[in-house]
Amino acid sequence: MNVFDPLQIRDAKLRNRIVVSPMCQYSSTDGFANDWHLVHLGSRAVGGAALIFTEASAVSAEGRITPQDLGIYKDDHIEFLSRITGFLRSQGALPGIQLAHAGRKASTRVPWAPGPFFTAAEGGWQPVAPSAITFAPTNYAPPAALDQQGIEKVIRDFSAAAVRALRAGFAVIEIHAAHGYLLHEFLSPLSNQRTDSYGGSFDNRTRLVREVVTAVRKVWPEKNPLFVRISSTDWVPGGWDIDQSVALATQLAPLGVDLIDCSSGGNTPDAKIPVGPLYQLQFAERIRRDTDLMTGAVGMITTTAEASAIVARGQADVVIMARQFLRDPYFPLHAAAELGFPASYPAQYLRAAPQGSPTREPAASPEISAQTATTSEA
Repeated sequence: MNVFDPLQIRDAKLRNRIVVSPMCQYSSTDGFANDWHLVHLGSRAVGGAALIFTEASAVSAEGRITPQDLGIYKDDHIEFLSRITGFLRSQGALPGIQLAHAGRKASTRVPWAPGPFFTAAEGGWQPVAPSAITFAPTNYAPPAALDQQGIEKVIRDFSAAAVRALRAGFAVIEIHAAHGYLLHEFLSPLSNQRTDSYGGSFDNRTRLVREVVTAVRKVWPEKNPLFVRISSTDWVPGGWDIDQSVALATQLAPLGVDLIDCSSGGNTPDAKIPVGPLYQLQFAERIRRDTDLMTGAVGMITTTAEASAIVARGQADVVIMARQFLRDPYFPLHAAAELGFPASYPAQYLRAAPQGSPTREPAASPEISAQTATTSEA
């Protein structure tokens, strides 16, 4: 295998194994996508990525990390998202959306302007969590523990968001159960100290993730892929770890999950994380080896050689890249040239392409209706 081999997942065909990771842009008002998102995501499609995920898209207004988060919690969000998915498809990329709930990390400020959490007087909202345990002593609001009614609302919100995602023309959904947000909070004994059927044992702590996956898969077409992003370890003794991640993946496979996006950390502010090149690759390799699921490798993958070797060695099925795509939106085109693989260039850019490169036809207008996008081939 090589990183430019296509990959079939259900009825969706990725033109290569390079995926744009969800990357929060904090550029929305009331959850609406706008021109920034069209250009940010669209440029990576022009650049040759196979699958492009939106940033974490909140399934409810109270599930946003900040007031500037992208959302898919009301029908009015669909129209502009459809414009984005239409453009991505016109460039040969599959549009993906990450569905998320911030949990106890909600109602905070954008990273480049940090400060105290937003109070109700400032337009903030009450964060929720499995247990009333604050993420950190500063800049985070004390969360309220979800009751059964609140848990059921979370499940309904994920399901409703999946229906909107389909109407907006997305081909792939990823459920965000990582980085210390709500679903990860339920998984980890560090943040989940409940004594009911959602806390304590491994099966209880994984219950909400399984219920969300089941609810989403019920409304998400069988032909469309479903991913789950997890934090493979908390990097803290006594917390969530890789063995539990393997066990969770084994539970999720029969529920209709196709791929585990293997990240880590984010659930405690004091975790000692050995950040460096390929530091999370071990988790994708382990879960791929020990389960029936495909995996995505993520985390400090920055070079053509790294991306190519991961797939060639069978350590993961796709490479899911973030920061490198911020530096180079056209990374796949440059990597293909470096490795000697043909990659199609937009007709408008062909004059700068290597000799003999295949051509993509000029893009159609991005003014594509939700109905048209939804009925497009995944």
